[in-house]
Amino acid sequence: MILYLDASALVKRYIQERDSENVNAWIEAAEMVVTGLISRVEVAAAIARAGRMKLISTDDALAALRQFRSEWDSFQRLPITENTVIRGDALAYEHNLRGYDATHLACALIWQETLGMPVTLASFDRQLIEAARVVQMAFLPS
Repeated sequence: MILYLDASALVKRYIQERDSENVNAWIEAAEMVVTGLISRVEVAAAIARAGRMKLISTDDALAALRQFRSEWDSFQRLPITENTVIRGDALAYEHNLRGYDATHLACALIWQETLGMPVTLASFDRQLIEAARVVQMAFLPS
């Protein structure tokens, strides 16, 4: 399986919450793990927010951020190009997606088309999963 993680899925690797075990299992089972370059900012922001909101301790937030940064190079990272933005623009309008969600879907679709192989999108955003279903892209959780 080629696994594309949006930030809502990737952050579960670093902050233990519901479905974290599933995300880790999917990562272990994948032949290749891919994410969009924007995930770097989104995951760091989510970790910081969890610390600010006292969902995790400050020490745990710092540890999560250190682990995330140390593993960042292990993920294939897809650039956000003009073509990605154009595709995301159309997806945002067609599927009523937020900007970064449309960008993640665009990245995953472009990567699937480039490889000529199925890519599975992992996300915990309902609208993004519904859009993946509509465009006939495999998704997790199913």
